[in-house]
Amino acid sequence: MNFTFTKKEEKFRGELRAWLETNLPTGWLEGDRQLPKDPQHYSQFLRDWQRALYEGGWAAIAWPKEYGGRDATLMEEIIYHQEMVRVQSPPLINYIGIHMVAPTLMQMGTDSQKDEFIEKILTGEQVWSQGYSEPSAGSDLSAIQTMAVKKDGKWVINGQKVWTSFAHLADRCFLLTKTEKSEGKHDGITVFLLDMHQPGVETVPIVQMDGHQEFNEVYLTDAIATDADVVGEVGKGWKVLIALMLHERSGIAAQVFTLEQQFDRVVDMAKSVQVCGVSLMEDPFVGDGLADLYTRINGAKLNYYRNITHTLKNGKPGPESSLDKLLVSELTKELFDFAMTIQGHAGILMAEDALFDSDMQGQYLASFGATIGGGTSEVQRNTIGERILGLPKDLGR
Repeated sequence: MNFTFTKKEEKFRGELRAWLETNLPTGWLEGDRQLPKDPQHYSQFLRDWQRALYEGGWAAIAWPKEYGGRDATLMEEIIYHQEMVRVQSPPLINYIGIHMVAPTLMQMGTDSQKDEFIEKILTGEQVWSQGYSEPSAGSDLSAIQTMAVKKDGKWVINGQKVWTSFAHLADRCFLLTKTEKSEGKHDGITVFLLDMHQPGVETVPIVQMDGHQEFNEVYLTDAIATDADVVGEVGKGWKVLIALMLHERSGIAAQVFTLEQQFDRVVDMAKSVQVCGVSLMEDPFVGDGLADLYTRINGAKLNYYRNITHTLKNGKPGPESSLDKLLVSELTKELFDFAMTIQGHAGILMAEDALFDSDMQGQYLASFGATIGGGTSEVQRNTIGERILGLPKDLGR
């Protein structure tokens, strides 16, 4: 692997930095990064930010130019992620649409689906959610029970989804259903592009332990879809699902750069916080723990670079993204667990009572979800064992 960037790549970095300095929300680079609290203003703020990215040509740089992207190389994508992390840019409200749904439609969608949805995904005009998990299915997506039945030329959908990210803000849902009963676990699954603004769709936000409401339950009662909303073939949705998950886990893996930045924040806390007049950094336990985390986080980054090299050679992401996702999500949880531990009793305090900043306590609470979203750590380990190491399949599956 070559860890240096070419002159062309550094020019790309300079162009992005210049654009960010001019176009980030007022006060953002100076540290005023508060997002609106109420859902309506929060949604509009992030839609406006995505619109700005779109108009500047930075909303989806890896997309082909014909769809509004830049045909960016994989190395330019890495630079993009690095720079966005550096300025702690606002979150992308249409992350699911840009990084998962649209690339899947480019690969497997019809021409009419591409014409109808892809540009709206890019501009932020249409926000997407992902309807996979169910209360009785968990991470085993082949066990879903949401049914779509053909009646009078339309599909009538009934069932429930849970842990549906962005559903309370979404206009459309990439929905996984059963359209027929079959002996094969992966047969009879169909993917629909569901309109969320219809009477048969009810969204109930789930309040997390950090106080945020990013996930939702979605109840489908005679919701309607048409043949034009089907992605791929009826009953062959598992192929579509696999294609989308490869895009999803590749995007999640790039969060290794965020993990690096979060580590630096924990180091800053250890340097600045004193207990009984002594800096936390002077405690051998703290130093040893930080050294261990530093080593493993950099190992995860190097592994990510190795897998990027593999993708460059093969032209598409592979199962190695599951290894990246597993490492990043588990290390994120360990990092913030360590941050709470070294604070002692103060680790349970939030808001103005926190020793360093209350956001760190919130990150700790949110880190547990990182090992679930995008496929649980258990699912990732199965994928790594079966598809990378060549081990036999779990007999219980």
